[in-house]
Amino acid sequence: MLTTDYGDESNGEASISCSDQAVHVAMTLDKPYIRGSMAAIFSVLQHSSCPHNIVFHFVVSATGNASILRSTISSSFPYLNFKLYPFDDSTVSRLISISIRSALDCPLNYARSYLADLFPLCVRRVLYLDSDLVLVDDIVILAATQLGDNSVLAAPEYCNANFISYFTPTFWSNPWLSSTFSNRKACYFNTGVMLIDLDRWREGDYTRKIEEWMEIQKRMRIYELGSLPPFLLVFAGNIAPVDRRWNQHGLGGDNIEGLCRDLHPGPVSLLHWSGKGKPWARLDAKRPCPLDALWVPYDLLEVGE
Repeated sequence: MLTTDYGDESNGEASISCSDQAVHVAMTLDKPYIRGSMAAIFSVLQHSSCPHNIVFHFVVSATGNASILRSTISSSFPYLNFKLYPFDDSTVSRLISISIRSALDCPLNYARSYLADLFPLCVRRVLYLDSDLVLVDDIVILAATQLGDNSVLAAPEYCNANFISYFTPTFWSNPWLSSTFSNRKACYFNTGVMLIDLDRWREGDYTRKIEEWMEIQKRMRIYELGSLPPFLLVFAGNIAPVDRRWNQHGLGGDNIEGLCRDLHPGPVSLLHWSGKGKPWARLDAKRPCPLDALWVPYDLLEVGE
């Protein structure tokens, strides 16, 4: 069961929350990633042409210390428009299967599937962002992406990726399971940057569709990688395109070694340290990757300060 929100935590103009001019941004907040979240928020505000129109919706574990997280945000961004929403871990914990990296198994990592239930109905579309990224461009441009007549979400696609590798041989050898991608040009997309039409999500009951695949996973082990594969199963091949400059992902390396990586060719509007290696952890360990220097200017919680 999902719990109700903590009420209006906005330090700015509360009336913007349901305004047509509002740009709604959703993120999760927890103690291990708060340093990354702060950097992400700072980067969004620093590069936005209309920071006063941005409303942040922070999802926190119902069993966590929300007051500390709220205080951290409020003290650093005293005029930020934001609300906190408690997420009951039991909502999804029974459906989570062990993945290749323990951090991916945190219930809060699955909260992105429940935004339509958590947020007020007046929040009709939202830009979901992971905590391990920074923007170097105006978020208003990304938020204005057109979803077309039928798409529920928009994200950069990567059709050169080995899509088959995201699912197990059990999945591909089962005609009923693998047929889910029939008549769909299914490409990989990263769920750390998604523009979601919450009205269409609610109408299509997509939370339940994701849960159905998670239930199958519990019985048959059809994938290895946390919360990403259910999104691919439901949406791949049916999403609105976004230029890849809005998710230069993989800067954290792979999910096992976390090795240093270079940028993809082309322009950059968003840097994303998806993968095992996080810039703050590598900086603290005195073993940064070269691109971690691009994250440093947004680090508001540098250890020792």
